Amino acid sequence: MVQSIIGVKGAASAQASQVRRLVVDEGSEGQRLDNFLLRLLKGVPKTHVYRVIRSGEVRVNKGRAGADTRLALGDEVRVPPVRVAEPAPSIGPATPAREFPVLFEDENLLAIDKPAGVAVHGGSGVAFGVIEQLRRARPEARFLELVHRLDRETSGVLLLAKKRSALTVLQDQFRNRDTAKQYAALVAGQWPANKKVIDVALHKTLDAQGERHVRPVAADHADGRRAITLVKVARKFDGFTLLDVTLKTGRTHQIRVHLANEGHAIVGDPKYGDFALNRGLARGEHRFARMFLHARVLAFDHPASGERVTLEAPLPADCATLLAQLPTTPTPSGRGLG
Repeated sequence: MVQSIIGVKGAASAQASQVRRLVVDEGSEGQRLDNFLLRLLKGVPKTHVYRVIRSGEVRVNKGRAGADTRLALGDEVRVPPVRVAEPAPSIGPATPAREFPVLFEDENLLAIDKPAGVAVHGGSGVAFGVIEQLRRARPEARFLELVHRLDRETSGVLLLAKKRSALTVLQDQFRNRDTAKQYAALVAGQWPANKKVIDVALHKTLDAQGERHVRPVAADHADGRRAITLVKVARKFDGFTLLDVTLKTGRTHQIRVHLANEGHAIVGDPKYGDFALNRGLARGEHRFARMFLHARVLAFDHPASGERVTLEAPLPADCATLLAQLPTTPTPSGRGLG
């Protein structure tokens, strides 16, 4: 028997001992499989949710699926029997309402300047993120969904849809690479000016806690996905280089892994970076304790008018302060990011 997700939300505990087959409705369309299950199976530990996904017990349209699989309208999701714990009194803080600096807003979409250190959504040990805080701050909003994602440590332009129709159009653009995404990244060392294209396949895995890890692999690797990053030197410093980075593909941790694989890790990167350098910057005179990766430009076609929209997020104050403190060396063009 196939059930709609609408009809089973409140019956999770009663049906915990049964296999359930749920049909994805408009409210869950476009959602990641792990977030879909975490919302459905409230009371089930996150580690167990990721475990049943990895084991193949969860199926989408009768096939295995990863935690990051995007659900489409009408997909059938098989949910195995799980034990749902009785709700316990909340001892942590409720999701706080929070607005973020708005770069653009109309009846179709919302673009914000996301600060570093804030996850875009809850999950994987994070109680809440941008989307949950915005929904709390805007209780009158009938629809509000993330169009794409940024790493927790990355700041900059983040796009959200305020209508289902806008979400579909915008996600199609991201999927078809019709958007333009540019980042500012400060890396360790002197980046070679003739290194302008990185075309290295990436392979993503999840550990037992659902934590993502990405590594470069050979182009013919069975599980590798081609990833292309364009790099341009913006400014040179003593021991560092500020890069203008353009994504041609949108793989998980793509910029971070590509730059680190070239021997020039992003300053402050807690996963792929130079930990001794990061510690020195955080404790030394600069007091810089975040990852220097900023989504500074996002261009896309407006979902209603079709007009090209280009949004820019200014470099955060802590990043600008660090650059002002670093001794510089001239670039051949004499130009750099502002």
